[in-house]
Amino acid sequence: MSVGRFIHETLPSRVLFGVGTLGGLPEEAERLGIKRALVLSTPGQAEQGLAVCDLLGVNGAGLFSGARMHTPTDVSEQACARVRELGADGVIAIGGGSTIGLAKAIALRTDLPQVVIPTTYAGSEVTPILGETENGLKVTRRSLKVLPETVIYDVELTLGLPVALSVTSGLNAIAHAAEALYAPNVSPVVAMIAEEGVRALVGALPRLANDPANVVARSDALEGAWLCGICLGLVGMALHHKLCHVLGGTFDLPHAETHSVVLPHVLAYNLEVVPDARNRLARAVGHADPALALHQLAARLGAPTSLASLGMPESGVADAARLAVATPYPNPRPFVEDDIARILSHAWAGSLPSVL
Repeated sequence: MSVGRFIHETLPSRVLFGVGTLGGLPEEAERLGIKRALVLSTPGQAEQGLAVCDLLGVNGAGLFSGARMHTPTDVSEQACARVRELGADGVIAIGGGSTIGLAKAIALRTDLPQVVIPTTYAGSEVTPILGETENGLKVTRRSLKVLPETVIYDVELTLGLPVALSVTSGLNAIAHAAEALYAPNVSPVVAMIAEEGVRALVGALPRLANDPANVVARSDALEGAWLCGICLGLVGMALHHKLCHVLGGTFDLPHAETHSVVLPHVLAYNLEVVPDARNRLARAVGHADPALALHQLAARLGAPTSLASLGMPESGVADAARLAVATPYPNPRPFVEDDIARILSHAWAGSLPSVL
């Protein structure tokens, strides 16, 4: 093994993982000094939000159930107004990336402590990254102010997650680890975490798709998502995430589904020039061609494999490529507009991923 130089940083966070861990929420809120918590959810998870309010008892100030995909800034401002109205001194988010994103947006503006309770495999709960959308553009920023203080992973809360969302959410998490493997600041620790996160999810998703109530499969998937989220929080992302942010913010495409469609095509483009990342992913997915393996996994489990099926117009391919190269992320291969347009064309059509 060659001697290398690297920098590895860790993030300050507290994680409760297991079955029934939601019951520890009141103690976690008390530990953070939260006496009047604003609970956050999407409209569809308002019932779960109300259950959290009940669990908090007198320390629950109320519920804001208006979280929306891609964290629109107008929704964040509405939620902050609710914080002021109720005199809330902390936020508790239950749900997926939309709700967790809203909690982060509030923390950015108020510096209030957060407890987040993920019910999907999004992974953003362990990152200091916030993506907000305004006027059709999604902007990503990094700040420790948005890193949740406590994350409660309760496997029981994922048992009712529909299989379709479980699969796309899991593929979204895999994208975090896959791009971490070729990040400029990847360390050996992050590489090991990323490989194990992908391995856990690739193994768990078919099992939970076959038996959604399989607690062991759900636990493996949630642990894999946590590991992949750690990667997202520790190193920078690349072309795949840039494209998904552009597509989500500009065309309002569903977040997890967009990741599941785009990832194999970006990997086919990038992995040719990063052999170590390719080898690690190949081990994790059990296939010499990780891009093809992930495309086939998505198709086999019923996830969308084309941007067209998500409602993106074919005419948007050129616009998305132009927006992507305007503010590129670090990437193993250059941000070349024609190449990116071809990647997006293949993703739009649902073609097999191929090397450009």
